Amino acid sequence: MSVFISLLWLAIGSAALYYGAEWLVGGGSKTAKKLGISPLIIGLTLVAYGTSAPELVVSVDAAIAGEGGISIGNVVGSNICNIALILGLCAVITPLTVNRDMLKSDVPVMAVTAVAFCLIYWWQDGVGRSGGLILLAGFILYNIKVIVGAKKEAAANSLNEPAEEDGEKAEKPLYLYLLLAALGLVVLVLGSKAFLKGAIGIAQLTGLSNTVIGLTIVAVGTSLPELATSVVAAIKGERDIAIGNVVGSNIFNILLIMGVAPLIAPLTGANIQFWDLVALLATTFILIPFMITGFRLNRAEGVILLAMYGAYTAWLISCA
Repeated sequence: MSVFISLLWLAIGSAALYYGAEWLVGGGSKTAKKLGISPLIIGLTLVAYGTSAPELVVSVDAAIAGEGGISIGNVVGSNICNIALILGLCAVITPLTVNRDMLKSDVPVMAVTAVAFCLIYWWQDGVGRSGGLILLAGFILYNIKVIVGAKKEAAANSLNEPAEEDGEKAEKPLYLYLLLAALGLVVLVLGSKAFLKGAIGIAQLTGLSNTVIGLTIVAVGTSLPELATSVVAAIKGERDIAIGNVVGSNIFNILLIMGVAPLIAPLTGANIQFWDLVALLATTFILIPFMITGFRLNRAEGVILLAMYGAYTAWLISCA
């Protein structure tokens, strides 16, 4: 692939990522307003699960092909990237206020799921069907909690909201915002594929090995939808969506993807090292003190997260 074609793919991918994220964040926040729930709930569910679609497809395809290592590595690498790179970058761009309800309920769920995954991995030397069932049950329970909470929040808000102006709902019905969010998601996924194709083309022209490309560019590639969405949300002031997207994606990646994939075929033969799991737990648990102090992620903490991701990536390359 020539330099021009690679740069063209990068340009197309960048534009698609930007507009896809704009539409997904805009449609998601308007959907939350229409439903009478907080943008955080939308970020934890609709946005988070949608932007994790590439990880789901990659991991399920890998399980079907008998490549358990790719399936597990994809989830571990994506979760580390989501926290250290994406939240770190967002916090550097603009300090992120932390929703206290999320800190008390959803962040602990994210931490517990990370620990549960590591225990299952060491217990089964991978993730077998029994481990997958445990994680999938956790995903179902978590979503029941979120749905019940959303219904309570919507009911409470409906009692306190002022009456809408005549014709407001008719002019902008809910389905239009859902369609906008769905369109944004599709454009995001296509944009990530185009950007990744261009980035790999440039990397190959510079002489980087396929191993290094896989550990760096491809690893970040499946997290591009989360990256674009959270950055755009942070810039637009939708901080609950920015953080909720990452927290919800990490929960989704472990509980659903690692719950479904091993049911297709047990995920064995993964070359996940001890320090990969340490990095997963470290990036997960460092968020708790960061979020508790002032209930925000500030720029200094964002720099620390980015430095952690840089150190982890450098270690991966050195071990390649």
